[in-house]
Amino acid sequence: MANHVSALKRARQTETRTAVNRANRTRVRTSLRALREAIVAGDVKAAQAQYRATASVLDKGVQKGILHDNTASRYKSRLNARVKALVTAKA
Repeated sequence: MANHVSALKRARQTETRTAVNRANRTRVRTSLRALREAIVAGDVKAAQAQYRATASVLDKGVQKGILHDNTASRYKSRLNARVKALVTAKA
């Protein structure tokens, strides 16, 4: 356990940042899961709406340092391809 005042402060800051990072990471994963479930269910409108929300959450994750920029781009590209395939299959 920390003994110095500065070390105690750093420990408090670490706990706070850990909670924030965990919440952001959870938000990204939950959004990805919801989109994948909408795609599997075959609901075109829900999948398209969820894709827009997920793309926004991924971009926020990049801004907050949860994801690398290229990782988010890769996710968006692959998910968009799946949504488009779903739309063309239903048409």
